[in-house]
Order: sequence, then structure tokens, then C-alpha cells
Amino acid sequence: MPAELKSVTQAGTMVLTISNPEMRNALGPEMYAAGVEALNVAERAAEVRSVVITGEGRLFCAGGNLQRLQANREQAPEVQARSIEGLHDWIETIRSFPKPVIAAVEGPAAGAGFSLALACDLIVAASTSVFVMAYSNVALSPDGGATWSLGRALPRQLAAELLLGGERIGPDRLHALGVVNRVVPEGTALAEALALAAQLNDKAPNVLASIKDLLNEAGAASLHEQLGAERDHFVRNLHHPNAGIGIAAFLAKDKPRYS
Repeated sequence: MPAELKSVTQAGTMVLTISNPEMRNALGPEMYAAGVEALNVAERAAEVRSVVITGEGRLFCAGGNLQRLQANREQAPEVQARSIEGLHDWIETIRSFPKPVIAAVEGPAAGAGFSLALACDLIVAASTSVFVMAYSNVALSPDGGATWSLGRALPRQLAAELLLGGERIGPDRLHALGVVNRVVPEGTALAEALALAAQLNDKAPNVLASIKDLLNEAGAASLHEQLGAERDHFVRNLHHPNAGIGIAAFLAKDKPRYS
């Protein structure tokens, strides 16, 4: 079966499924391009309020295809550079995407699969899932924003432990460290991610986009700059029609229905 990124939209959530079962849902250039295109479609579709990324069957993603990487060693370095740039385009698209993106992880999330999960806004992981920054185990350094994501999410020593050691880590420890949002029974990660997405789908889309923007800017901004950005987003959202809907519904003890 060819590797593909399956897409289906249900109840306001686009579900992207990494499907490459013969290679343990390994990633590749075609999937990177499909991921970028799917998110571009989702951004333009008003009926899509959130996105869930998951893997086919009982595993999330084994990372890169080692057979392809081995073959690329015989090619010019630019061949692998272009492939990584495709992955990085997908990662950056996820980070800048104005709607919530949730990773639903069953089984292994290894290498670039772990990086992909970290790029999402929220991670729901099955209790039997396994995360591993496997790069150093095959004499490679990380890609997919792994050093950026872990370097901001964890103290340096913990990030170094995961990246240098290449050891497996379970969802419970990652939950305790604040990297995984929810740990759920095996086989229920997608259902829980969809339930979480449904909660977010009821929020005002313009506000969720503002929150994502502010979080993305916070790491490089001074307090003064961030306060200014918060002011600007707040004023813009106050004068958006959704604020009128939300405030009126709260005062009337009713459920808001945002556009």
C-alpha cells in the first residue's frame, strides 16, 4: 500500500491520518507536501474549526524511513536537504496555523514522529504509547523542530536527556513534565482528541487564532512587547462580532454560537 496522508472532516474537525502501515507509518516527502496542502485547505474552510493528526492503526509514526535515508546517502546532500525542508514546511505550517491542532498518539512516536507531535498545540496520548527521540541511536541529529520544541518545553538537562540519550519515555512522565496534555486508555486517543477538539470548536475562532499568535510570539518578545501585543489582540477581539455574541450569551446564561 502506498504511503498517504488520509483526510476526513467530521463535526468541524479535520482528521489527518498518517497511513504507511508497511513502514510503521514512516514519513516522507509526499506526506509532508500533503500535510501542508491539507492545512491550507482547512484554513480556508470556515466549517473546519480544528485539526487532529493521528496514525493508522495502533501506532502514531516511526519517524523517517531509514531505507530511504540510507539510499539518500548515495545522493547529493541537496536531496536530503530538500526532504528535510519539506518536513520543516509542514512543521512551520502547523505552528502558524490559526486553528487548534491536536496530536492523537497511540503506540510509538519516534524521531520525526515525536517532533511532529510536539509541533501540535495539544497532545493526547494512550497510556501504552511510547515517545523516543531516536536520532542519536542511528548516528543522526534531530530535525522537525525537536530541539526547538523540547528546548522551550523542558529544562536543558531534561531536553538533553531525551535528545542525547535517545531513550524511550512514557506518556505519564511526559504528562508530569507538562509535554503531554492527557493520558488516556489504549485505543481511545483519537476519540479523546476529537472530544477535546469539539470543546475547542465551540470557542470563537478569532480568539483561538489570537491565542496561538500570542503564544508563538511570547518566546522571543520582551514583557513590554508582549503586553503591547496582548493589548492589540484584546482590542481587536473586543470589536469582533463574536465578542458581542459571547458577552451577551454569558450575561443571559445561554450558550454562544460563534461565527
